[in-house]
Amino acid sequence: MINPSAHGWIDKFFSTQKTNTFSVEKNSLAFYENTRKTGFIYGHAITINSFLPIDTKGWLENEISKVSLLHALFTVYTLSTKEPTKENFLIQTEAFYNQMNPQGFNLFKKVLPSSNLAINLEKIIDLRVQTNSDIVSKNFSPILTNALLFIDVLAFNQYLILGKIPDKYLNKIEKIIINVVSLALKTKTNKSSYDDLLIKLFESSVRYSTFSKASINTINLNIEQLELDFFTQELEKYYLIDLAGLALWSEGVIENNEAYFLHKLAEKLSVSEDFVKKSCFETNDFIAKNSHKIAYFNRSNPVKHFYEHTTQNVTTLISRNKNRLIKEISQSKELVRLLADSTQRDLDEKEKKKIKKQVIEICKTIPSLTIFLLPGGSLLLPILLRFIPTLLPSAFNENLESED
Repeated sequence: MINPSAHGWIDKFFSTQKTNTFSVEKNSLAFYENTRKTGFIYGHAITINSFLPIDTKGWLENEISKVSLLHALFTVYTLSTKEPTKENFLIQTEAFYNQMNPQGFNLFKKVLPSSNLAINLEKIIDLRVQTNSDIVSKNFSPILTNALLFIDVLAFNQYLILGKIPDKYLNKIEKIIINVVSLALKTKTNKSSYDDLLIKLFESSVRYSTFSKASINTINLNIEQLELDFFTQELEKYYLIDLAGLALWSEGVIENNEAYFLHKLAEKLSVSEDFVKKSCFETNDFIAKNSHKIAYFNRSNPVKHFYEHTTQNVTTLISRNKNRLIKEISQSKELVRLLADSTQRDLDEKEKKKIKKQVIEICKTIPSLTIFLLPGGSLLLPILLRFIPTLLPSAFNENLESED
């Protein structure tokens, strides 16, 4: 039996799946549709689209995601090379991940080099999935951060075709995804004040792009202006349509104008209408069958639930570290002054940046607060900043008096 949290699980996977003798997927569409049924495309894998059945009873969510990612990478490899061999796959995958070094996150210094390629890949996959799921909220963030994990598969496909990851590929694909999701939300019939939070959740999931308000402003952007010609592979096009559909789904129904948006997107991507219809059906079917297992889908307004749940968790986290926060904050008179001012007036952009920078430095010194430095932490930081003045008023007053 495979244990994805124990060393040697990749070797175990290959030995139990007998991959040297299995027949590969017929084409990219078959692979994608089978993968979508597992939930991996949506960021929450329920099962694994394996060649031979794998018993996942008792597995943690991130363990299923780890094996799902391995399986997806290997299937793309077999589709591209028509050579389903473990040894060459491991060589190619390590070379690929050596190129795919996340911006601002020096992943591979602590992973490589080991002479055992399978062990190296285990460490890489563990970091790819684990950094996505170790966020304060276990109910929402992974549904998006692990949805974007499929970008690894798309980039690996490009690597196998071209022998390298195209220049700015990772940055470009993330930016287009954010813009498409933003446009999808604009078309929603029943708009919610929490839709902006959904965009922020996607933004917090990216690893290769930096966003400003201008770079994701879709007020004057329409589907005709999107750089959809950038997508040349079928897998990329399928994935983009599914993510747009996932963004549109909030109350379990896709309205006519929302369906029109998906069909227009498909037309621009040269994807058949049949795929769009099946995409909508499969999304609703997956949610209907698995909503009881996934807190995100088991709410009338899952984004609102995430916000409320996360705010509560962040408050608890701050309270537990209150004394250490008081000590660290009190050492910076400028930070104390700015935080106190923020309770009386709106700070300007320069002042806000100063606060953010100094609070990030404080988070680095308190182990429990390093959660705000992980992927997704940028979304939680404003909640932290908002609660500091209310939870620590006495500290501010004492330090302000000492400055007079």
